Formats: sequence, C-alpha cells, structure tokens
Amino acid sequence: MLGDKEIKLHNVSIKEFCDLIDECKGDVYLETADGDRLNLKSKLCQMVGLTKLIEAGEIAEATLVCTNKEDEGKLFRYNLFGHK
Repeated sequence: MLGDKEIKLHNVSIKEFCDLIDECKGDVYLETADGDRLNLKSKLCQMVGLTKLIEAGEIAEATLVCTNKEDEGKLFRYNLFGHK
C-alpha cells in the first residue's frame, strides 16, 4: 500500500537526490503531470523520469509517493533542509 502523503520536491541536487533514493528501503514513485508513475528504485526509470524534469541541472518540480513511512520522512527532511 502506498503512503498517504505525497512529497513535492523543488530545486534539489540530482546527485544527492539519486543517492537518497538508493538508500530508501521501499519503492519511491515519481508522478508526472501527465499521469505517469515511475519507480525511482529502477535506474532506467530514474534516467527517464529525471530527464523530463531537469531544468538547468536541478529538478524543477516533482511529486513523490513512498511505500515506506521512513522513506517519506527521509525525503521530506531532504526537501525541507536541502541535504542528506
């Protein structure tokens, strides 16, 4: 079951973000404005999903849905404070 919360990311470091996704215990889905849902635990999906969202080397905006509550907290703190 997916978590109840969605996390909107703004202007994050791509490398730090991908490293953080790799550390997550559960699945992390990127939901696009077009209705696509990509599992970011897959490197292929990371490349496809993040390529669409990158502007000037940073993620412009993304919505994440996590299957693990701990991962939600980790990603929320990253979004709030901007570092791992």
